Amino acid sequence: MKAVKAIFIALIVLLSVNSLFAQIVKDPTTWTYEAKKISDNNYQIIFHLKIKEGWHIWSLKPGGDGMQIPPSFTFDKNPYLKIKGAVKESGKAITGPMDGVDGNVTYFKGKVDYTQQAAITGNTLVNGTYTYMVCDDHMCLPPKTVTFTIEVNDAEGETKTDSTTAMAATAPAIDSNSAAHEGADNGGQKDTAPKVQPVPSNIPATPVSEKPEQQSLLFLFLICFGGGLLAVVTPCVFSMIPITVSFFTKRSKTREEGIRNAIYYSLSIILIFTVLGLVVSGLFGRDALYKISTNWILNICFFILFIVFGISFLGAFEITLPSSWINKADSKAGIGSFAGIFFMALTLVIVSFSCTGPILTMLFGLLAAGGVLAPIIGMFAFSLALSLPFALCAIFPAAINKLGKSGGWLNQVKVTLGFIELALALKFFSNADLLKHWRILDREIFLALWIVISVLLGFYLMGKFRLSHDDEPKKNIYGQEYVSLFKMFLAICSFTFALYLLPGMWGAPLNGLGQFIPPMGTQDFVLTSGDGPAVTQGGKAKNDLQDVKPKKFVSDMKIYEPNVVRNNGLIAFFDYKEGLEASRILKKPVMLDFTGITCVNCRKMETSVWSDPEVLKRLKNDFVLVSMYDDARQVSLPNEDRYKSTLSNSQITTLGDECLDIQISKYNSNAQPFYFFIDEHENKLAQDGYSYDPDVKKFIAHLDKVLENYKKTHP
Repeated sequence: MKAVKAIFIALIVLLSVNSLFAQIVKDPTTWTYEAKKISDNNYQIIFHLKIKEGWHIWSLKPGGDGMQIPPSFTFDKNPYLKIKGAVKESGKAITGPMDGVDGNVTYFKGKVDYTQQAAITGNTLVNGTYTYMVCDDHMCLPPKTVTFTIEVNDAEGETKTDSTTAMAATAPAIDSNSAAHEGADNGGQKDTAPKVQPVPSNIPATPVSEKPEQQSLLFLFLICFGGGLLAVVTPCVFSMIPITVSFFTKRSKTREEGIRNAIYYSLSIILIFTVLGLVVSGLFGRDALYKISTNWILNICFFILFIVFGISFLGAFEITLPSSWINKADSKAGIGSFAGIFFMALTLVIVSFSCTGPILTMLFGLLAAGGVLAPIIGMFAFSLALSLPFALCAIFPAAINKLGKSGGWLNQVKVTLGFIELALALKFFSNADLLKHWRILDREIFLALWIVISVLLGFYLMGKFRLSHDDEPKKNIYGQEYVSLFKMFLAICSFTFALYLLPGMWGAPLNGLGQFIPPMGTQDFVLTSGDGPAVTQGGKAKNDLQDVKPKKFVSDMKIYEPNVVRNNGLIAFFDYKEGLEASRILKKPVMLDFTGITCVNCRKMETSVWSDPEVLKRLKNDFVLVSMYDDARQVSLPNEDRYKSTLSNSQITTLGDECLDIQISKYNSNAQPFYFFIDEHENKLAQDGYSYDPDVKKFIAHLDKVLENYKKTHP
């Protein structure tokens, strides 16, 4: 009964998860901290917490069922700092039962202080992190880790028993999983006032746009649903359909009962995979997949996984989970009713891992811009497609007889997927290569590898070569090998794709794939290079930016410029203040392009919208373009430009950290791409920013409205 209860609780959670995460939930906490001198070298490091009404934080010893995450505090090593004992909490603790939690729990509401006794023997900076989880009556926000720095400057002076030193900046309530918290540590540097100016009072706050995520969720659903259908035709899953459905129909007393059990089986598959997506969201939070797409280490990990799974699909070896897992799940399949059916579904999930694992890895890697709902929606779509054949064959048993027999064609599906996995692996290595500026997988190398893989796949589909584990191909009545029409059309697609890529080896823009391949700046040889034709008006080139050129970060960021910028004489600034200064001199509005080195949707906007002649004319003639790369963490800021963020309470030391901090603090957004239009005084020229929307006419209308507003305020 406990197993059944747990399953139904999980199902209720899944049904309500959409409403829980339908909007960005603001962090209801406010933290301040201080180092208070008690006597001589004895200090109390105190963390003061205020929580908005309706929310609570777990105690250091919360009790309950083990799912409650208590706050924790970590201090960096420091020769002047010696920690004494454990952190103690003080406040009005509440202990008692709570709905949905087994046993009594202890938590705090309103205010709570956390005190750490310490010995400090010299003036220093006390650095570290603290982690906490807050909940209301309906949900808990994902655990959050924040860095802190406290300056101690009275350790060598006279004792001050009633004074405090270096009260830290208060962290405002922002998106609880904001990527702003990814800032680098302070590197031991003394805190300084932020260089970024506060938002002008005449600029209303802009709501964080949900449009990019909402648009991408449908796309992610369809991609993952397609991945589930693909998994169905792999040998591990396809061969299980008639066996499983026959089992249910034979053990059931009536056809209706067999259908019901098979539907339970399908729902269990959906539940298992969707819970997997829920766990990913809970563990990593809203920006988990954004971090994956912008972290070079994680991209290398995905590259290795794709290579391993790709080689496995090609037949070099078989990847399976431990047999003990299979035996354990299978032993539970005999228990009564729904619980037994659930464990049968779990057995299928484990047994089929060698086929579904590579596809799942591929899907998780491609969910790079979906936010907190992405893994949940993605796994729901994948499992829905995977489970459909079991339910449909149970409802229509005659369909089982029409299923193709497992054999050679299923193995060819695996081999085809193996080639695709190898091609996708290169994308993740390319992300890491771009982020770290290694210049290993430049554009022409990337394209050459994709061309070779596409050609090999085409020859394989045409039967021109076979792998060691392939079956003997079918032959016609004359003893000649033949290829099915379906495989022939797939081969045509593969060869066509290779031919489409070929001109890119000499610098063709390949706009249709601009969002996936490395930028033109990484290509060593371009047959027709140059700035392209200048946009003219009345025969006279209008590009005043030739006299006001960007200087900061150009050498580091120039290679990441999109093709439309490089090939059409557009000039992009990479520094916020430099762009504002150019706007003042040229008397043009600023287009802030919040983008990313590895941002797929950014490349899509640039290739399909910016390249439109009317859009290009406006961007070149009427705007100062400032490209703000939120993931440019390989570019360090000069020491004099570093500052402490009032948002994440962390030191801003890289260009990417600064761009993201500006986007969130000034424009209340953390999505890419996102475009904001301002004048030289940072006054907004449109009420809202412009998010991902590849509608050219709509973008032109937005640009024209911005220009109209600029002319009204700048006669």
